[in-house]
Amino acid sequence: MAMGQGPRLWQEREALTKTLKLGLIGDHIERSRSPLLHRLAGKQHGIDVQYDQLIPRDLGQDFIRVFDACRTGGYAGINITYPYKERVLALIAQNDPMAAAMGAVNTVVFGEQGPRGHNTDYLGFVAAYRRVMGNAPTGPVLMIGAGGVGRAIAFGLVQLGARELRLADHETSKAEALAKALLAYAPDVSVRVWPSTERAANGVDGVINCTPVGMAGHDGTPLSRDAMAGAKWAFDAVYTPVDTLFLKNAAAEGMAILSGWELFFYQGTHAWRLFSGLDLDEVALRHDLLMPEDAG
Repeated sequence: MAMGQGPRLWQEREALTKTLKLGLIGDHIERSRSPLLHRLAGKQHGIDVQYDQLIPRDLGQDFIRVFDACRTGGYAGINITYPYKERVLALIAQNDPMAAAMGAVNTVVFGEQGPRGHNTDYLGFVAAYRRVMGNAPTGPVLMIGAGGVGRAIAFGLVQLGARELRLADHETSKAEALAKALLAYAPDVSVRVWPSTERAANGVDGVINCTPVGMAGHDGTPLSRDAMAGAKWAFDAVYTPVDTLFLKNAAAEGMAILSGWELFFYQGTHAWRLFSGLDLDEVALRHDLLMPEDAG
């Protein structure tokens, strides 16, 4: 993998100190496991990782100021999460082609040429789907939520061979913008915006939650259990908690479950490689992450 200028610069600058400064900007990230993932990844290489959780509201600053402080504050890179994955595009000098097509970035690497944006959510979702579903076709899919993570998942679905996507978002303009981007990228895929999630779920094989509903502080589910009847698989981008009501209802309907934890894991391992230029023992990392938190 071509790691880019950022990791090479970090490797040269930090070769003696063996430290790596990373961070995560987002709202409601107090329970994020990303700091632990990257500390454990660093431990595999004898690297001391500082991974800061940066919540603009708690810092008394807006997103732009927090991002700029990271850019000038010695960070090798940062992750970006809800609700900033689309807003960050205006602050980045370069984006990889897929991130540019998606219009969403969740990983930023700082280097001499300026911040470069990537989307590892897309890669993480494809890996998570293959881990659980193998080569099984996605079938028609309903995706609820067309924000930053939703954009990545939708492009991942196209990569997996999905031929029909139904999009729903309480902000219809977001769903319409995503549909336009998808059709520009893959004009042979059927993409339709639906005003009702319950009606859109009728006849689909997959149901996906890409909203914050179900995460800590946002209780509930974006789709009733009754509406899930007949579907084959479900994915929830939320992973704190892992057992969301959305996935509990899907399991009760006998559907295959793709946990948001799997997306978290694979987007994190791809981000680590971009930040550091170093590979990972993913089996060992998965084992360590699944240990009780007080043991890690």
